[in-house]
Amino acid sequence: MLKPTSQPGVTCQVQVSHTPHHLDIVFDDRNLVAHAGLALTSELAARLEVRKLIRERLHLGHGVPGAAHADLKAMTLISALLAGADCIDDVDLLRSGATEQVIGQWVAAPSTIGTFLRAFTWGHARQLDAVSGELLARAWNAGAVPGDAPFTFDIDSTICGVS
Repeated sequence: MLKPTSQPGVTCQVQVSHTPHHLDIVFDDRNLVAHAGLALTSELAARLEVRKLIRERLHLGHGVPGAAHADLKAMTLISALLAGADCIDDVDLLRSGATEQVIGQWVAAPSTIGTFLRAFTWGHARQLDAVSGELLARAWNAGAVPGDAPFTFDIDSTICGVS
C-alpha cells in the first residue's frame, strides 16, 4: 500500500480493505466537470451551426408538448449521447458541476427530454435525417475529408416505437 501524498499533481494508489455495499458519487464543487471533452464537440457544433439547422429543419408543431426550444433539447440529447448516455435518465450527467458552462449551452432535465422525444413521429425522424445529411455536407466542406486514403462511412439507424 502506498502512503497518500499532498503534493499537487501526484497521483497515488490506496488499497481498499473492504468492499462498500453502497457508493454514491457526488459533485460537490461547481467547478468540477466530468465530461470536459464535450467542449470540443460543442465548438464543432457551433461552427457547423447545428442549432440553427435544427431550428430550420425540425418542426414538431405549435402547442405540441415538448416542441418549444427543440434545438436546445436536441443539443442536450446529442451531448448526452456523446458522453455515453444510453437512456433518458443519463441526460442528468450533464447537469452536474460546471458542465453547462463548459459546453456553452443550457442542459434540459431528463423529464424534459422524455417529453421532447415523445413528440416525435416518423416524419420528424425523417426531418432529423435531413439535418444529419446537411451536417455531413457541412463537415465535409469544412475540411473533414479523408484525402486520398480509402474510407468507410457506415451509419446504421433503427427507428422503433417505445411505450
